[in-house]
Amino acid sequence: MDIAIRHAPSFAVARCTLGGSETVRAESGAMMATSQGVAVEAAMQGGLMKSLKRGVLGGESFFITTYTAPPEGGWVDVAANLPGDMTSVEVGATPVLIQRGSYIASESGVGIDTKWGGFKSLFGGEGGFLIRASGTGEVLLSCYGALDRIRLAEGETIVVDSGHMVAFEEGVTFNLRRAAGGKTIQTLKSGEGFVFDFEGPGEVMVQSRNPNALVQWLTTVLPFSRS
Repeated sequence: MDIAIRHAPSFAVARCTLGGSETVRAESGAMMATSQGVAVEAAMQGGLMKSLKRGVLGGESFFITTYTAPPEGGWVDVAANLPGDMTSVEVGATPVLIQRGSYIASESGVGIDTKWGGFKSLFGGEGGFLIRASGTGEVLLSCYGALDRIRLAEGETIVVDSGHMVAFEEGVTFNLRRAAGGKTIQTLKSGEGFVFDFEGPGEVMVQSRNPNALVQWLTTVLPFSRS
């Protein structure tokens, strides 16, 4: 599969070009267009329990859609719900952990499962569970806004606001703490919530906009529904 990303970084669309009978798996609803003859099948991947974990716990759809190219090959265009950038990550010896909502598509050799990220993820606003991509192949990730990919050396650290985290390699260690020192009131006064301390070696991906902040802003400006 060959991936070409266009309209980045504001409204990225990824074209997955497939060889004859080659397949790509995508999050339900991510498809924008396909070439003529591409077969589409929505099904549970990995059985009922894995699909339930991915959908209920991981924040992704219950079904994964598989696109299969005809003998002469074809292409599939995929895009995210929110405006922003996309990136392709090569999964191999090191699995990648992905925040809720950032997984878009992957090659057939990549397995998508759900991993408990610990209570530090739960209180960081990530829902406690992360999407785990393992196996061999490329994974397409989306973000809200622009994307930064930061490669950390052994022992190197970076502090990331919990709402700006997109994904990180499984070998990267992380810890959650309040953004401001002291009591909770200091965190509220700072205008920040919780942050992750990531320590290398490995790669961390962050987004320039916070989806949670968008939801909070919309809540303040949209009228309350009336019965």
